[in-house]
Amino acid sequence: MEDRQALLQAAREAARRAGTMLHRNIHESNQVFFKGEVNLVTDCDHLAQKIIFDYLHGLFPKHDFLGEEGLNNDTGSDFQWIIDPLDGTTNFAHRFPIFCVSIGFRHRDEIVVGVVFDPSREEEYWAVRGGGAFLNGLPISVSSVGDLNRSLLATGFPYDIRHSRDNIGHFLNFITRAQAVRRCGSAALDLCYVAAGRFDGFWEMKLNPWDVAAAGLIVREAGGLTTDFLGNPMRRTWPDVLASNGLIHKFMLETLALGLRGDNPHDRT
Repeated sequence: MEDRQALLQAAREAARRAGTMLHRNIHESNQVFFKGEVNLVTDCDHLAQKIIFDYLHGLFPKHDFLGEEGLNNDTGSDFQWIIDPLDGTTNFAHRFPIFCVSIGFRHRDEIVVGVVFDPSREEEYWAVRGGGAFLNGLPISVSSVGDLNRSLLATGFPYDIRHSRDNIGHFLNFITRAQAVRRCGSAALDLCYVAAGRFDGFWEMKLNPWDVAAAGLIVREAGGLTTDFLGNPMRRTWPDVLASNGLIHKFMLETLALGLRGDNPHDRT
């Protein structure tokens, strides 16, 4: 396998190239398309993905690629780049500056490199498996909050929320048990904020590999814990993700269990 530091540097450069373009274009009149009723994609999503693919494919032509905007170059390789060229597209389309570029690298069944770049704040998160997590070159770690009642949490809602109402029960359960719950609109940044100790925990449903590949590794390397809603170790194909500082994880699992069995305040209104 290629040297992990070389892979990291390549991912950082690709993310910065795409992020710089996004930051430059956020105030322009970008063309918006609808992939679903409320699921947006812009011309900048596609351009950012092309920038990343062209750069990384030029360096690693034998690697596979998986990206949100229809990129699925699958030859069965043990090496795969997993790309979200613009996580937070709805924010970007509304000129709300909370969005990022996310690039993860998989070797067989393990994510071994992760980079998340937030161009609006010039914040670059990265991790190499076994090497810790970093923000702008400085080590980061999860928070030390052990009480759910004192925890700041984050979540997101799936694009089919108008019809499925998924996560509303969980949200109501958490907002009455935690100190507060935030909804920023970028799963990758939410996870990075858990890694940096800004959030104590995060949960979300119906995610995709490109949402969590890089940032999930960053959480784990910062000392946090990632699982599904039943407490099983998170795998790249699982859509329901729970991440925390580890100290409140069991309390978050208990709260999620209330919603999974239908015991939530929303059901009693």
